[in-house]
Amino acid sequence: MTTESSRRAIPSTVRIAGILVVIEGLVAMGFAVYSIFRAASGDHDQTVTNGYGFALWLGLLFGGVLAAGIALLRGARWGRSVAVVAQILLLPVAWSLLTDSHQPILGTLMAVIVVPALVLLFAPATSRWLAQDYAPDSPIDANTDPNTDTDSNTGTDSERGA
Repeated sequence: MTTESSRRAIPSTVRIAGILVVIEGLVAMGFAVYSIFRAASGDHDQTVTNGYGFALWLGLLFGGVLAAGIALLRGARWGRSVAVVAQILLLPVAWSLLTDSHQPILGTLMAVIVVPALVLLFAPATSRWLAQDYAPDSPIDANTDPNTDTDSNTGTDSERGA
């Protein structure tokens, strides 16, 4: 099986996770643009945080998350590792928004995106899809003989050589 044919068979779990990760990246990039406009307006105090620096940080961090989501949609397996790290780092943020920050709406919105994305990134279909690139010629079932069309556990003892 070639790499191209395995990329055409991207499971729905990977595609949906890619969509969720792209949404995360787009929302953060939108907030980065908002931070630039807010800093440029001069109406807000810049002594605590610098809007330009915050926008740069968001752009760098979530630009990678956005790229990972696009990679998942296109069938590149490297996107999964970046997406998994991002989801794991965003879980405590969602929890903090739900509890200590007293912003349950934002925390719920974030958790609704982060938790399903993380579950989909570890789904069995996703793992099988990733394993195809490491052993593209291996049979799906461990009992299947790759050299024949029959199962290696079928037949009589004399047919199996025992």
